[in-house]
Amino acid sequence: MPTGEKRMTRTPTKWSVPAFFLGFGFICLVTASVGGHVGIGLVVFGVMAVCSLTLLVLAHRSKSYREAIDHPDERSHSINVRAWAGVGAILTVGNMSAFIGELASGRSGDPYYWMVLVAGISYIVLINLLRRRS
Repeated sequence: MPTGEKRMTRTPTKWSVPAFFLGFGFICLVTASVGGHVGIGLVVFGVMAVCSLTLLVLAHRSKSYREAIDHPDERSHSINVRAWAGVGAILTVGNMSAFIGELASGRSGDPYYWMVLVAGISYIVLINLLRRRS
């Protein structure tokens, strides 16, 4: 017999992604200021603020963006998952390319090595976790 309680699922609101960008921009501003690079921090914060504002405008005017946030059906959810997977693949290939470029230039490629390593380990861990959940 049903209990009558509705299942509550957490979905991002129209504010969550813009708030993430703005919060990240603020963290960059504070970190750059502590490191003595206030100008860079202000530029990064400004770029993140523009991104946040753009996303808020899209939340009101773009059906595609609203569907990406709300997931009204399986099709839009599938599109969102594939888009994030594409972003991950693009960033991983970009970091691998930068790593190879650093090595070819005679440098150690150190910052890119760690990003590629984290991406590879994360992929393996997530594959195992997601297989267990389904």
